[in-house]
Amino acid sequence: MQCVMDHIVLNVEDDEKMIAFYEKVLQFPTERLDEYRSGNVPFPSVRLNADTIIDLFPKKMWQASSRSGEGRENLNHFCIALSKETWQELLERLQADAVPIEVGPVPRWGAHGTGTSVYFRDPEGNLIEAKCHEEGQQV
Repeated sequence: MQCVMDHIVLNVEDDEKMIAFYEKVLQFPTERLDEYRSGNVPFPSVRLNADTIIDLFPKKMWQASSRSGEGRENLNHFCIALSKETWQELLERLQADAVPIEVGPVPRWGAHGTGTSVYFRDPEGNLIEAKCHEEGQQV
């Protein structure tokens, strides 16, 4: 299966400290920072390259959903971007292998804009988002 990494999501305790680190130390440009600070989007992102971003989830987004019950899990989920056809084939395999889809299909924002996503877990419990974009939009 061919795909590219669309984004990863980090659960953060101190969003401003993390933004400053990724922006100033690693020199990753921020995305949606003004919108985040004004309350118009739920989280900011930093861009690694044309294909990949890191979303920085503030505490209010992850605190209530920690699977461990003991606090913060650092990696919230990772996302792979697929062509529409490959995404449909993956959905068929998930169903055939009795892998439950926890969320979706739903529209979600990522490195290539908004696409349609499903969320499911690997055998170790890691949350995976698989996303496709509209026809004609490159993955």
